[in-house]
Amino acid sequence: MRLIKIFLLFCLYSLKISAQQPTITILDSSHKASLRGLSVVDDQVVWVSGSSGSVARSMDGGQHFEWLAVPGYEKRDFRDIEAFDANTAVIMAIAEPAVILKTKDGGKSWKTVFEDSTKGMFLDAMSFDSSRGVVIGDPINNHAFIAITSDKGEHWVTFPPDDTLGKGEAFFASSGTNITLMFKKGQAPFIAFASGGTYSHFFLNEQETTLPIIQGKESTGANSLAFNRDKGFVTVGGDFANDKDTTLNCALSADLGKTWIHPQTPPHGYRSCVTYITDKQLITCGTSGIDISNDGGMNWQLISNQSFHVVQKAKRGNAVFLAGSRGKIARLSGY
Repeated sequence: MRLIKIFLLFCLYSLKISAQQPTITILDSSHKASLRGLSVVDDQVVWVSGSSGSVARSMDGGQHFEWLAVPGYEKRDFRDIEAFDANTAVIMAIAEPAVILKTKDGGKSWKTVFEDSTKGMFLDAMSFDSSRGVVIGDPINNHAFIAITSDKGEHWVTFPPDDTLGKGEAFFASSGTNITLMFKKGQAPFIAFASGGTYSHFFLNEQETTLPIIQGKESTGANSLAFNRDKGFVTVGGDFANDKDTTLNCALSADLGKTWIHPQTPPHGYRSCVTYITDKQLITCGTSGIDISNDGGMNWQLISNQSFHVVQKAKRGNAVFLAGSRGKIARLSGY
């Protein structure tokens, strides 16, 4: 009888472990666009953006997506999006002319709030903290292009940084997450961002640090940066031309980017996006799969071989969504 009880307990424990395994559920794949912009307002409101002028919105936690037309931008690539609620969002079109558009009526109409036709202009990512935001673009005259806003993207002011980038050093527009804007009560604000290419650096206000990430080619370097609001940074990247290579594809910092270490078990390939789920739990994705870490990024477990470009957690909630090529949108569960 005792052996039977032990066996039953083992079975129940195994079922519990199995039930807790993270799973990826595809919600929509009805469009062929490559989706790299993702903003999750709460557990119900989700916005995505991407190639061929694609923008979509869900009001019911991803059960249904409404695909929105942006007249005149059918051939543009919206690599990043920031949504403030179910009706208000800004989208970023990458190349000449670089454009940021805003809607206040759920995508029925769009207003141009920023435009720059400077030769070589290429916007890469946006980050917002409440009504304040920042956009970063590839270097012009060896300096990163940065513009800031304090009114949810209604108006933008250029903010030229002092840092000089090396030849072949730029920023990846792979997931809209290589820059972080942070305002914390009682502390000075900061803008942190990570570069890639022939060189890969971490920048925090006036601080510049070489990242221990694979670099040296156009396809290498840091792609994404996550911050846990307690001095902790995680960056991921690798070589997107060899997306199963795990060489120097992740680095961790516990002192606001002054020093960096490598994880004990890295993500299982090139990764274009990383984000915190909790203070200790993270998720990262790329074209060769999805990994989760439960110990602050020191060890990563591959949970899926599916390809995604971007992953984000709800700003006000617990839902985690992913987006990628061929219009694929998914939700994480069981984490």
